[in-house]
Order: sequence, then structure tokens, then C-alpha cells
Amino acid sequence: MNYFSNLNLNENLLHSLSKNGINNPTNIQNLIIPRLLESQSLVAKSNTGTGKTLAFIIPIINNIIENKTKSVLILAPTRELVIQIYNEFEKIIHRLNDIDINIISIYGGKNIQPQINKLKNNINIIVATPGRLLDHIHRKTIILKDYDTVVIDEADQMLLMGFRGEIDLILNEIKKINQIVLLSATIDSKIKKLAYKFNPNINFVSSEANESIPDTIHQKCYFTTDRNKFDDLCKILDEDNPFLAIIFCRTKARVDSLELKLGQAGYNCDKIHSDISQSKRERILKNFRDMKIQLLISTDLAARGLDINGLSHIYNYDFPESPEDYIHRIGRTGRIGKDGIACSFITEKNMSVFENVEKLIKNKINIINK
Repeated sequence: MNYFSNLNLNENLLHSLSKNGINNPTNIQNLIIPRLLESQSLVAKSNTGTGKTLAFIIPIINNIIENKTKSVLILAPTRELVIQIYNEFEKIIHRLNDIDINIISIYGGKNIQPQINKLKNNINIIVATPGRLLDHIHRKTIILKDYDTVVIDEADQMLLMGFRGEIDLILNEIKKINQIVLLSATIDSKIKKLAYKFNPNINFVSSEANESIPDTIHQKCYFTTDRNKFDDLCKILDEDNPFLAIIFCRTKARVDSLELKLGQAGYNCDKIHSDISQSKRERILKNFRDMKIQLLISTDLAARGLDINGLSHIYNYDFPESPEDYIHRIGRTGRIGKDGIACSFITEKNMSVFENVEKLIKNKINIINK
């Protein structure tokens, strides 16, 4: 059995992890943590649901405690992911004994003044979206000159969303980057180019079985038509009676339409996408985490990086447009050894992507009613 106590971590940190019920590292944590403790720069390829957030949080806290680093910058593509990373840090920092580590989350959609006020303190860790961070840089309320450790989470999504220019501007504010870590579900030429720009000697690592689906996720697919899809969804929802579920749609308009129809049909549901205000999205996600909402309807982008305890089901109402998106979506459930169900609705036009999914995961998925 693997234990965090075997990873040469500070005793104070181990005590905090134990208090949080965190005792056994996952594969990606075993792979990454020892390297990050040695201040290596890495590009780490790992799917969602493998514990990658703790894989960089734990060594960052350890290195701050051990005075190996003082100031750490973490960039994430969405507000929700920034909040989630911040909360994971806070859970561990809160249970440290006699150690002061100051952390701040920086993202748009909220009043900037409280952030400015907090930044007057000595901040050890900044977790930020690129846009709001650049706002602070331009206001000179954040000076990054002496930040020496940088983590870019969901690096592939960062580039896909067009943040390359912002990343360059931000990192050019730092005098010397001693350690840079990129976490990504895919590693292509764009990721490599970004990594090599800031560290030509960077290491590339990949967790085992990165493109496989965990055994804890049971996959089922239903062949349908656009005309019948809504009725089929309702039938499956009634059969499954999910504890908590995310239903994925292709566009914001599709999310709006499905949420309205499901609400009218009597289902306990709500929606999130990028056109909904940040404060409302946070309130909806809190209600979902508190199990006041059973079904959350979302676009891919809005659900990026979400980690919801008790998420029992994923429904691909609109089949994803790429095999990688399929793996990312269904990885929201069946996390860290827990069971989950992923249900997809497939029409004739989805068959080519579906076949590519099977090739990627090296497994056949039975399609019901075809």
C-alpha cells in the first residue's frame, strides 16, 4: 500500500493531509510529487479525476514550509477551476500547525477592490485567471517580479481558449522562473512550444493508462434521433434516478432550451454557462454541491475542472465533438475509486466521433437500440 508518508513530506503537512482524510497517493501523485519536491519543471499529462490538483498542491505547500520557494503563481482557464484549486489549498493550509501561508484567488466577475485590499498583505500563492491577473498587473496591484514557481493547469484548454498571448505577458513579468509546471490532458506541439519557451530542459511525464477509462465508470450509450432525444433522456433519468448528475450540451442555447424543458417537465435542475453572471454561477454550483439541485445542465467550458463530491451520473445529451472531450466529460464521475455512470445519446451524425472514442480508449462500447 502506498502512503503519503513514503514521499518525504514535511510532518506538519502529513498531519494536515491525514486530518483531511488524504492518506494514499494516486498514480499521478506518486509520479509528480517527488519530482516537484526536487523543484523539477514538468509537463504532466493526466486525465481529470486522477488527483492531479493535489499532485501540485501538496509539493507547493511542502516547498513553502521548507523554504524552497516563497511565491507561487497558478494560472487556470476558468473562474470555477480557480475557486476549486483555491478551496483545495485552503483545506490543507487551514489544518497546518503554526504555519502562515497566505493565498488569494484572482478572477473576474466580482468587485476588484476586496482583491486589491487583500493583496496589500504578504501573499505566498496566487491562483488566477489570466484576464483579471493582467488587470491587476496593469494597475500595479500585483508585482510578479519575485514569483519563482509557476503552475499552468489545464494548459491545453488555456491555449484552446486563446490565452497564449496573456500567458506570455504574465510570465514575462517574472524575473526568473525556477520551476514551471504545465498540467494537460493532451500534449501537442503547441504545449511543447509553450513549455520549451520558459524552460528548454523541461521534463515530460504521463500517468499510466492516461487514455483509458477507469473501471469505476460504467458506460452506456443509446442510439436516438434529434426528434426523440428529449423523451429518451427523460425515460433514462426516470430509470436511473441519479443522485447528482451533470448533463452536457453542445452550446449555450442548447443548455437554455434543455433546462427550460426539463424544468417544465418537473425535474429539479439548473444550468450554468459563460453568459450567466459569475455570482449566479457560484450560487448555482453551491446549491448543486449542497444537493439542493439534482441535475446540472452545462456546456463543456462551464464544467471544466469541476470536482463535485457525490456526482453519480454524467449524461452526454449532445455527444462531444472529440474523443478527448468524451474522456474529460465522463471523468467528472467515478473519481478516485468511486463508482459512476456515464450515459451518452448518439445520433447518426455522431458515429464517426463515437468510433474514434472507441479507438482512443481501446475498448468497445455497446450501443443500445441500434
